[in-house]
Amino acid sequence: MLVLDRVTITQDDFSLTADWQVKPGERVAIIGPSGAGKSTLLTTIAGFIMPSAGRILWQGQDMARLTPGQRPLSILFQDQNLFPHLTVAQNLGLGLSPALKLGPAQHTAISEALARVGLSDKAKDRPGSLSGGEQSRVALARALLRARPILLLDEPFAALGPGLKSEMLALVAEIATATAALVLMITHDPEDARRFAPLTVLVEGGVAHAPVPTLDLLADPPPALRAYLGS
Repeated sequence: MLVLDRVTITQDDFSLTADWQVKPGERVAIIGPSGAGKSTLLTTIAGFIMPSAGRILWQGQDMARLTPGQRPLSILFQDQNLFPHLTVAQNLGLGLSPALKLGPAQHTAISEALARVGLSDKAKDRPGSLSGGEQSRVALARALLRARPILLLDEPFAALGPGLKSEMLALVAEIATATAALVLMITHDPEDARRFAPLTVLVEGGVAHAPVPTLDLLADPPPALRAYLGS
């Protein structure tokens, strides 16, 4: 269980509160107006920002003293966070060993992860030679290798076309099922939320509201969300 226990995040004159919990294996969309604090919420869960009050717990453990690298999660950003001077296989290897000290079993796992995302022939390529969709697949393969119980997605597919984005979301769903991961996904597209996430967190007015059924929220959105969606 991921628990945000009376969390307050404060940065200069910005403040965001959250007080809710979600179960392992859930798929949760995070939606709301630009600047409302969606990315701030995810980066706080990831450990890059410390809350000014409250606790963030995973399976009963307070994560306050854990660095981002020690937390039981993977996070994907829009830029995919791939290192341009490393090959695709080496970028995946970083998910297993920051020093890239890999044994035969780990090299096999990298090959299997690349095969899973359809990139077996790209292991020796560098990220700059890949398309946007292929870079997204590399980032997902790394998340698959890490097999952390929480996967945070900060719009990693926002720059992709509708068809490719839909394909990536299907792949995320496949990986989440394979690893039993809890997925929290920021999106600006209500169709992505409908397609992928049974639950949605609305972030607006300084509050990350407790998750509610996605279809119910989008069928009758509150005024702030209605204005944001233009409906």
